[in-house]
Amino acid sequence: MARSKTSHNWLKEHFNDPYVKMAQKDGYRSRASYKLLELQEKDRLIRPGMSVIDLGAAPGGWSQVTSRLIGGQGRLIASDILEMDSIPDVTFIQGDFTQDEVLAQILEAVGNTEVDLVISDMAPNMSGTPAVDMPKAMFLCELALDLATRVLRPGGDFLIKIFQGEGFDTYLKTVRQKFDKVQMRKPLSSRDRSREQYLLARGFRGE
Repeated sequence: MARSKTSHNWLKEHFNDPYVKMAQKDGYRSRASYKLLELQEKDRLIRPGMSVIDLGAAPGGWSQVTSRLIGGQGRLIASDILEMDSIPDVTFIQGDFTQDEVLAQILEAVGNTEVDLVISDMAPNMSGTPAVDMPKAMFLCELALDLATRVLRPGGDFLIKIFQGEGFDTYLKTVRQKFDKVQMRKPLSSRDRSREQYLLARGFRGE
């Protein structure tokens, strides 16, 4: 089957993308690694020995960065609906995060310990229709926030990919009630045409 013009343009953009080339050279699994590296440079989110949950982890770009930064003394639990090749010292849970049984597996992996940081690069498959895409995206954000409030230690942090649109203002208000400081970030390595942003919430107030 011949490739559509849209897919041809995407492939051309992908292979001309400097961050794709950097990822190949630096040994990262995806260009998304540089988004987290940028945020780390600016906000110093991740420190050696931390306990972290990575949602929407596949193919593993954020998990690679996090694993290296927390070192052998840290703990990283990653989850995605897609398969992910193993990364040393990373506990990976494959499954649909919207399903209760997957949440239960994550909570079981956390155990009785508290988590320092929850990061989420999750996004639904986008149709290009905001009325369809935004509710799906916000649903994932709400589930991620629910998990974060269950597992974070007081003072812990939360980083999540989010799209502005219907439901965003209400979500932002809710996050501000639960954390001391909330900021929006748009890494340089985010594609210009992408509507994605990252919400960074610091200082979890505890439930």
